[in-house]
Amino acid sequence: MIRNLYSFLNENFEGLILEPPLFYCWNNSIRFEISNPIIPYYAKENLKQTFQRSITLFKKVFDERDEILLVTDVLTTSNNNFLQRKPLNVYKKYLKDKDLLYKLQYQLLVRFFEDEADQMVIHRFILQCQKDTISYVPLLKTICYEDFAHSSTILKNNQESGYEIYFVNLTKKIIFHLYDDRGCDILAADKEGIRYLYEEFNDWILDYDRKRIDLLFK
Repeated sequence: MIRNLYSFLNENFEGLILEPPLFYCWNNSIRFEISNPIIPYYAKENLKQTFQRSITLFKKVFDERDEILLVTDVLTTSNNNFLQRKPLNVYKKYLKDKDLLYKLQYQLLVRFFEDEADQMVIHRFILQCQKDTISYVPLLKTICYEDFAHSSTILKNNQESGYEIYFVNLTKKIIFHLYDDRGCDILAADKEGIRYLYEEFNDWILDYDRKRIDLLFK
């Protein structure tokens, strides 16, 4: 699966590194606004919109038979061993078929940042699955709760670390990244592969980036 991920990226997203902000790193992409910035993030009305938009976009991007790579990156310092003490619960908690856990693959990536005193590493977990094997509704809601004091927060006991979850559609050649409750980046190997999203959910596009996105689809 690790090999599948990088061969897929090389063939369809040449030069793209799977890390945020994806929208600004790939031309054939759309950035959708998920929450309402005018309303307090914790308001029920805003949470309702956040969940509704993220789930709707996911359902539009992924069909039942699509082959998906569920990629979870945990960014932390090299001396932080919290994953040894308490394994990440993303796959155990949000997979319907627990037998798939035996196919989970792991990769350690090293990152260097000039302004960081400690060496940073990414613990990357990759699993190939399908839409009906993921409890995607609660998983998407959990991602939306990333900046909240909520019981479902993935790294609630290790706030100094960060995480990103990517849904890679191998079948449609699309990458779906709900980066938090504010927005969602959707990338395609070919812009025509996501034109339907641009047309159907045009009013959800983040105004800040609208000019660039409109030019892409003209």
